[in-house]
Amino acid sequence: MPRGGREKTRDDGPERKCIATGKVLPAARMVRFVVSPDGVVVPDILGKLPGRGIWVAADRAALERAASKGLFARAAKAPVTVPEGLVDEVERQLAQRVIGLVSLARKSGAAVTGYEKVKAWLANGEAEVLIQASDGSERGKTKLSTPHDGSWLGWMTASELGLAFGRETVVHGALASGGLTKRVVEEAARLKGLRASDGGTGHRKG
Repeated sequence: MPRGGREKTRDDGPERKCIATGKVLPAARMVRFVVSPDGVVVPDILGKLPGRGIWVAADRAALERAASKGLFARAAKAPVTVPEGLVDEVERQLAQRVIGLVSLARKSGAAVTGYEKVKAWLANGEAEVLIQASDGSERGKTKLSTPHDGSWLGWMTASELGLAFGRETVVHGALASGGLTKRVVEEAARLKGLRASDGGTGHRKG
């Protein structure tokens, strides 16, 4: 990576160096922060806020280390205020981001919910991603398999998925292929880093 933390671009997109782990990772797998004019560390989930970016891997342990060990101040080279509950706020914003994207997919016809509809999409090869609620029945979830070469998202609650699909709760959902689905998978992978501890692959054998 070039000196001074400047952008390094590869086939999988720009890369940044994590202030907590020292690893250089694709920006899509990290969370950007900026320091507000009054010196407060602010998460920039969409990566659009003005100011010099401070990057941390989308991993709860890395974020907690950055927040508790003064690493934001070191990166900013200035005193900063790290809000209490910053890591939980990052998780909340990432969850809202995924909910919003799945909702857009539903409105465009690229997402369905309900066991039978999801099963049909999986059977005819229309599904690219299988979504299942983390707090749904394990017995029911094992009856559906991840699409071949597709992805499985299983770390959002039934209530969160309900918000995405316009219902009270949702246990099973599916997404068709397309650019919007790719964004859902990328954002969901970041969220998984704060919620799951199985490597963040987003894939499950069915």
